[in-house]
Amino acid sequence: MAEQSFYATGKRKTAVARVWLKPGTGRIVINNKPIDEYIVRETSKMVIHQPLMLTGTFGKLDVFVNVRGGGLSGQAGAIKHGISRALIEFNPEFRQVLKRAGLITRDARIKERKKYGQRGARARFQYSKR
Repeated sequence: MAEQSFYATGKRKTAVARVWLKPGTGRIVINNKPIDEYIVRETSKMVIHQPLMLTGTFGKLDVFVNVRGGGLSGQAGAIKHGISRALIEFNPEFRQVLKRAGLITRDARIKERKKYGQRGARARFQYSKR
């Protein structure tokens, strides 16, 4: 019997993460690189580890991630979202714990587009009376 893997997609800002979970030793591979090599910031690593810590599966599951788009913090959020959703595929009982921590909800905040005739999304050009 082949080893079972659990798949989910996570999103944050413009980043999209495809996440696979397999029973293993707890290694995390992002875009074919170990987590320490791909993500430098400790806070981003903590964000990624959060769903695994909450469910008590840290060190028991191998995580393989392909992530595209966005910056490092957006990618970390997408990976967190993907891991949370994959954990629910792995064990539906984790849903309540992850839902209470707010990890299942997709963070829909994205950059607002710039409007024509303006300097930015909301900022206007400076008005000159004379």
